[in-house]
Amino acid sequence: MGYLLGICGSLRAGSLNRKLMLEAARAYGAEEFIAGDIRFPLYDGDLQDSDGIPTEVQRLADQIAGAEAVIVVTPEYNKSLSGVLKNALDWVSRTDGSPWKDKPVAILSATAGRSGGERAQNSLRLALSPFAPRLLAGREVLVGQAKDQFDAEGRLTSDRYRAAVDTQMQALRDLAGA
Repeated sequence: MGYLLGICGSLRAGSLNRKLMLEAARAYGAEEFIAGDIRFPLYDGDLQDSDGIPTEVQRLADQIAGAEAVIVVTPEYNKSLSGVLKNALDWVSRTDGSPWKDKPVAILSATAGRSGGERAQNSLRLALSPFAPRLLAGREVLVGQAKDQFDAEGRLTSDRYRAAVDTQMQALRDLAGA
């Protein structure tokens, strides 16, 4: 059994999406969990031409390629995925080797609104589709009114949301053959 990679589209250490990512990682139960770092410079072809692929971008691409499965957690910013997450996808797409190809991937989101990030998840699916991952269908985890859904330790308090995460992570394990 390999490791589970988590990518969070929010950079804030205490973000609700980061808490959701950690809940999903616990539910998945991998021997090892790696939280990917997406603090990259803005994608710029001139920068790539002059300096090549940044080390931190290559590290994430290698982590994606080596993972048994990936969870991508995104907030919803202005009805779409976050800019930092889109930037990370753009940078990784410039690396060699197609790290996303056939990779089992689950998408989750937590938002302040009621929808739980449905539009952000749709945007993320569109952004990931050219890379040909094995995106988990159905079994969506959309945590609405997220600020009220976590306790002081960062754990989900709702039985409904915990069950949704557990079900999704079991489906991801099955997809990964873990």
